[in-house]
Amino acid sequence: MKVLVSLSRILVGILFIISGFIKLNDPLGFSYKLQEYFSSDVLNLPFLEPYALIISVLVVVFEVVLGVFLIIGYKPKFTVWSLLAMIVFFTFLTFYSAYFDKVKDCGCFGDALKLTPWESFTKDVVLLIFILILFFGVKHIKPVFGRLQTTVLALLSFILSLWFAYHVLMHLPVIDFRAYKIGNNIKEGMVVPEDAPKPVIEYTWKFNINGEEQTFVTNGSYPSVEGDFIGVDTKVIEEGYTPPVVDFSIESENEDLTEHFLNEENLIVVISYSLEKIERDGALKLKALQDKAMENGYTIIGLTASGEDAKAYINKTYKLNFEWYLCDEKALKTVVRSNPGILELDAGTVKQKVHWNDLEDLKLPKVEAFKSISKKKEIMKSKVEENLSFDDEFLYKTDYEKNLYRASEYYLKNREIPDSILITLVPKNDEDFRVFYDTTGSNSKLSSTDFFYDTTEQVFDNVKSKNKDEFYLPSLKLASFADGEYAEAFVENLEVIISMDTLKFCESIRGKEYSKYNPIKFYSELHGCR
Repeated sequence: MKVLVSLSRILVGILFIISGFIKLNDPLGFSYKLQEYFSSDVLNLPFLEPYALIISVLVVVFEVVLGVFLIIGYKPKFTVWSLLAMIVFFTFLTFYSAYFDKVKDCGCFGDALKLTPWESFTKDVVLLIFILILFFGVKHIKPVFGRLQTTVLALLSFILSLWFAYHVLMHLPVIDFRAYKIGNNIKEGMVVPEDAPKPVIEYTWKFNINGEEQTFVTNGSYPSVEGDFIGVDTKVIEEGYTPPVVDFSIESENEDLTEHFLNEENLIVVISYSLEKIERDGALKLKALQDKAMENGYTIIGLTASGEDAKAYINKTYKLNFEWYLCDEKALKTVVRSNPGILELDAGTVKQKVHWNDLEDLKLPKVEAFKSISKKKEIMKSKVEENLSFDDEFLYKTDYEKNLYRASEYYLKNREIPDSILITLVPKNDEDFRVFYDTTGSNSKLSSTDFFYDTTEQVFDNVKSKNKDEFYLPSLKLASFADGEYAEAFVENLEVIISMDTLKFCESIRGKEYSKYNPIKFYSELHGCR
C-alpha cells in the first residue's frame, strides 16, 4: 500500500501542478471558459459570470498549491480531502459537458493541450482513482522535510502562485500557447490542407409514409423513399480537421477585408473585444500610439465586436482617428489577453504583441517605404496587375504621398476610404496640396477619376452631414487652400460649416497661421472673430 500511495502521491501532485500552472499562466483565458460553464446553456449560473476571473485565480492557485502540498506532505488530511472534493466536482462537470455536449473543451490544460469532453472525463476518472488511493492511504503520507521547512515551502508556493497570477494579468501570459503567438502567421493558421480529415456526419431523415413517421440514416445522401419529407437531423460522429485559427476576420459593414489587411506590411492592430468594457487607462494610451505609428509610417486599425455607436464614442472621447473593424468577440479574446491589446502584423505574421500596460515596450522604428529601386518596380508591377497603377515618381517620396497612395488603393477598388486614411489626405502645407491637386493633371493616372473632388467632398461631408468632430479642424485647413477652379466648392463648404456653429469656427481658427489669409481671414472678419 505504501508504494501505491507514494506513486499516486507523485503522479497526482505533478499533474495538479502542471495543470494548475498552465491555467495560472493564463487565468483570463480560464475565466472565459468558466463564463462558458456558468452560462444559461450549460450550468445556468449567470450570476457567477461577473466573478469568473476571481474564481479562476482562486481555483488555479488552489490547484497548484494542493499539488505542492501533496508532494511535500503538508497537512495530508486537508490536502487529500481538498483534492477529493475538487476532482469529484470536476468529474461531474466534465461528464455533464460530455454527455449533454455542452462545452467542447474543458480548459483543463488551457490552450496547451486540447481535450475532447469524453477525454477530459476519462482523465478525471483516472485521477479520481489515484486520489481515492491517497484518501484511504492518507496515513502513509509523511512530510518530506521538517515541520518549519515544510510550512515555509507551503507558504512560498501560495505567495508565488498569487504573484504569478497578478503578473500575467497585468502583462500577458509568459508562455503563449495560442495560434496568435509572436512568430505565427495568421493567414497560414487559417488554411485547411487538402488531405486534412473530413468530418464524419450522420444524417437522420424523417419522412411521412402512409401517415406514419419513419426515419432513415445515411452519410449525407438523400434516401430513395416514397413519402413526404418532414426534416433531417445531423450528428457529428467524428470531428474533421480544425485549423488553428478560426472565426478571425477583419470586416467593415459592407465587405470582408481580412485578406487585404493580412497582406499588408507594417500594420498595427488595436484589439478590444468590447469597447464598452475597454480599460480606461489603456484607452488613454491609444492616442499617443496612433500618432507615433502614423508618424513612423505604419497603418493602424482597430478590431472589435462592438457596434458603430461604441466605435464613434471611443474615437471621440479619446481623440482617435483610426478605423475600427469587426471581428468575432471570442476570436478577439483569443488573440490577446488584454483590453485593449496591441499587435504588429507584417503580411499576417505576428511580429509584436503587448498588453496596454507594456505599450512603452512596443518598438515602432520609422518604416523605410522602399529599400531599393527593384522593390519599387516590384510593387509597381503588382499594382498594375491589380489595375491600381500609379506614376513611378508618385510612390512614397514623402509621408504625405504614402498616405495619398493608400487612399488611392481604396478609391480605385470602389471601397469607402477609412476615416483614419481620409483624414491624412488633408495637406499640411502648399507642397502637400500641390501633390494632392496634381492627381487631376493629365500626367497622373488618377486624372481620369474624380479622386480629388470626391475625397475633398468626403472630408467636408464628415463635418456637414456626419458631424464628426475629428474632421472639424482638418476641414478648415482644407478650405484654407481655396483657389482656382475648385475654390467655389471649397468656399461653399466652408460657409456651411461656419453657419453650423459660428462661435466654434472663431475659437477653432484662433492662433492658426491660415487665419491670416483668405478665405479664412475674410470669414473671420465677417463674423467678428477675435
